[in-house]
Amino acid sequence: MLFDNHNRPIDYLRLAVTDRCNLRCFYCMPEEGIQYADRKDLLSYEEMLQIVRVFASLGIRKVRITGGEPFVRRDMMHLLRAMRDIPQLEKINLTTNGVLTRPWVAELKALGIHTVNLSLDTLDRQRFFQITRRDEFDSVMATFHALLEQQIPTKINAVVMAGKNTDDILPMVELTRQLPVSVRFIEEMPFNGEGNRHGSQLPWDHRQIVAHLRAHYPDLQKLQDPPHSTAYHYHIPGHIGNIGIIAAYSRTFCGSCNRIRITPQGVLKTCLYDAGVFNIRDLIRQGASDEQLAASLQEALQYRAKDGWEAEKRRFDNAVHESMSTIGG
Repeated sequence: MLFDNHNRPIDYLRLAVTDRCNLRCFYCMPEEGIQYADRKDLLSYEEMLQIVRVFASLGIRKVRITGGEPFVRRDMMHLLRAMRDIPQLEKINLTTNGVLTRPWVAELKALGIHTVNLSLDTLDRQRFFQITRRDEFDSVMATFHALLEQQIPTKINAVVMAGKNTDDILPMVELTRQLPVSVRFIEEMPFNGEGNRHGSQLPWDHRQIVAHLRAHYPDLQKLQDPPHSTAYHYHIPGHIGNIGIIAAYSRTFCGSCNRIRITPQGVLKTCLYDAGVFNIRDLIRQGASDEQLAASLQEALQYRAKDGWEAEKRRFDNAVHESMSTIGG
């Protein structure tokens, strides 16, 4: 098992396969997009598999594939097929915006993908276009229904944004009445390519979201949260699905965090809010052995910030401004 300097077990890797995305969600990047990395600077699939094999040998048991949008990268299924054959991995999960995912859903089921997180911030076509700046609502909904048809456990990730989609909170909750889906409301974060829009006061934080839900669903029940969960879990009696609320900006879950991240360019992040610890891609391309890669990870975990606030303070400019697309959603 891997442990950090705060004696937290580390068994979960979030691996971003690309910084490219086919949407332009305003909470993730500016309208004109971002400066994408040169393709030669991205980790190859072979390098990703080497990293996952080494990390799995140390105790990583769960991998989530993220982006950008994973399916923008060519031959993405090749990576998933190969990753399935790593014996120590117990769960392979996927986060996608759903635009290009529909043709692959049946194979995702056959591969045994454990869960799929579908990014969907609204059920209203016009608001979808306003938020994403792209007319892809039908494609995303087709993927959503295909995931349900294949009985792949599905979570909807909805970023709650003041003045943008708070009218969608209740319609999203209503999805859980008849469908076996988990709808997760996420606090807006400053990873938008521009920086923090709200200062220290977030208009719709996790407390406000819960209060809004209780005002309309007085019988809302708090569930037991699984170990290392980033979400607070709730259930409405009579509903098939569940609700989660992720305090991603408030960072109330850091004390039990069990995850690390690798960006598309190979930067290891031991916290979402840190500036990156070292570049594992460079070590690989300099000829480092698996043993040296393992030692580098183990050493990095001994300097891990205790929470996201400390990680942010350690940044050289003390400010988060990069796009979520560049670090892995």
